[in-house]
Amino acid sequence: MKIEILGMGCPKCNQVEKTTKQIVSEMALDAEVVKVTDIKKIASYGAPMTPGVVIDGKLVHSDGTVPDKARLTTLIVNALASQD
Repeated sequence: MKIEILGMGCPKCNQVEKTTKQIVSEMALDAEVVKVTDIKKIASYGAPMTPGVVIDGKLVHSDGTVPDKARLTTLIVNALASQD
């Protein structure tokens, strides 16, 4: 699993990255968490706002808010379920 955090390095984006890494660690997932700061790459996902979250190439969050831990966990679990 590859989880990309879209953002230019603002506090919101950094929080999403930190929380995502914490979830991946707690769930003992085989997942790579990558920060994407290239504006062209962010735009290529169609993200209207950051922070954004992309899981395995699919944009799953980009409304400009910081999803809480429960929401991020749900996004990850749903992505895992769709892999089966």
